[in-house]
Amino acid sequence: MQTLNNTLPRTYQPALPRNQRVIRVSVPKPEVDTEQIERVTQRSVDSMSHTTLRVVGLLIKGDLSRLRSEHVADTLGVSPTTLRRRLRVDRISYQELLDQVRQYRCECQLEERWVPGKTLAWKLGYAEVNSFYRAFKRWTGCSYSEMKLQFV
Repeated sequence: MQTLNNTLPRTYQPALPRNQRVIRVSVPKPEVDTEQIERVTQRSVDSMSHTTLRVVGLLIKGDLSRLRSEHVADTLGVSPTTLRRRLRVDRISYQELLDQVRQYRCECQLEERWVPGKTLAWKLGYAEVNSFYRAFKRWTGCSYSEMKLQFV
């Protein structure tokens, strides 16, 4: 080991005094409905990290018109960069999770009753109605007006 100017070696790690104990903290599991999360993400809850589960839980319960990745990161107590990195470990992005939750909430709304596209787009957090219509076509393979004919 190399020492510089009578300082401790670089690899030195001080041992804990005998009267000092290590505190072990158990991280609480996020309070989420596992069936709901598996329906939203089409993945097993066991295959997702604690962070991903918390993000999905926040998106499912939150106001999608106001929840941005920066706000979610702040709620979780991490930086937006850390949030992106942790989600990347699960091979998913915030935008993909947001899209999955939007699709899920759209399906839930349409199971209850039909609502105009503009209203549903606003509830799902879309700034533009046409963005919602494009996403709906991507999710279902048919346009929102074609789907409306099935309800009316």
